[in-house]
Amino acid sequence: MLRRRLFALVVRYGIPLVSLNVFAEQIGMPIPAIPTLIVAGALSRDGKISSTHVMIGALIASLVADWIWFMLGRVYGYRMLRLLCRISLSPDSCVRDTEANFERWGMKSLLVAKFIPGFSTVAPPLAGATRRGTIEFLLYDAGGAFLWAGSAVAAGRVFHRAIDRIIARIESLGGWAVVFVAGVFALWVFVKWAQRARFMKQLRFARIKPDELKSMFDRGDLPVVLDVRTSAVRKRDPRRIPSAIVASDDDILERLQDIEPSREIVLYCT
Repeated sequence: MLRRRLFALVVRYGIPLVSLNVFAEQIGMPIPAIPTLIVAGALSRDGKISSTHVMIGALIASLVADWIWFMLGRVYGYRMLRLLCRISLSPDSCVRDTEANFERWGMKSLLVAKFIPGFSTVAPPLAGATRRGTIEFLLYDAGGAFLWAGSAVAAGRVFHRAIDRIIARIESLGGWAVVFVAGVFALWVFVKWAQRARFMKQLRFARIKPDELKSMFDRGDLPVVLDVRTSAVRKRDPRRIPSAIVASDDDILERLQDIEPSREIVLYCT
């Protein structure tokens, strides 16, 4: 009886749940939407809900969340990106990686942004901060959302029998099903938090403050300073550390090949 009630609730509120889950993930909450979309795809294959309605709900929710970030990026610029990296469970390299991809592919990068961890949330405010057109952004973002949600729904339809068996087993747990789902979610958040904490700990050990770098120059230590900011950032802020060597991810080793191994190397970026 409990199993039937649970299944009826999923079927009855499936579209709103999918939309809410997609919106929560795209707005930056650590709630993955892919599992929900896959389950919705399996249910649609069984004729329990409409895959068209699932796609429409997912697209609208994704566009609304991304448009909010896009407008915040347009209003607050790169300050919004720094805030995102402070509250995100992804490493702080997310802005730099997103900037590099955005610089290489432009708005077309939005077509694959949702498939890349960290890129999905950072790309919309970055598009706003770089003053891209709203219509252009919405078109590319809608295309990316369609590919992302469509691939998950399609996977659910293809593997619907296996997914049905998993759902049946979870439903058979009764009230423990909630505990199981909550435990899986808590474990996922903990793993992401632990990754970020480890990254930040490593960064604290490796970081040097501006006044410490200046003291090194004053003492005559003369470290090798690499400016590894993206070209877009250098154009926006042309200020640079004197004697710094401009380098990218692809040519750092080439820039350092004539440097003595004993010299200390300092990198600075966004």
